[in-house]
Amino acid sequence: MIFDAVLEYFEKDNWKYAQLPNQTILRMGFGGKNGNWTCYAQTREDEQQFIFYSVLPSNVPEEKRPDIAEFITRANYNLVVGNFEMDYSDGEIRYKTAINLNNVEPTHALIHGLVVPNIYTTDRFFPGIMAVLYAGVSPEDAVTQIRNSS
Repeated sequence: MIFDAVLEYFEKDNWKYAQLPNQTILRMGFGGKNGNWTCYAQTREDEQQFIFYSVLPSNVPEEKRPDIAEFITRANYNLVVGNFEMDYSDGEIRYKTAINLNNVEPTHALIHGLVVPNIYTTDRFFPGIMAVLYAGVSPEDAVTQIRNSS
């Protein structure tokens, strides 16, 4: 089972997590350099998939959703592993990395290769999202600033 390998990964790397009742989903907090958020590690056994999400702590107010949608579109351009998503109905923002594991052994290294780029990218773009939401920075300027500082 993929879920067993995911459990082993997070135990071996000393993550504190909680399994959602009757689901193959783990929930855990993460504190980056630029903010704190909730992560979800989900397996879809029938589909042979592993998905890792970083969910930002506050939902986007309706009037800011077009700006964040633009920010996400600009941020996603040239990202190789994963993508940002926003639920337009409630404003939830998350970063998703996923892999299809059909006929592939879910090793520690493979899981690590989805988890670490996810949390790194979330932390990298977190200040830009906050700047668009709360400081009136344009989506274009926020993404440009992030890309120029890397």
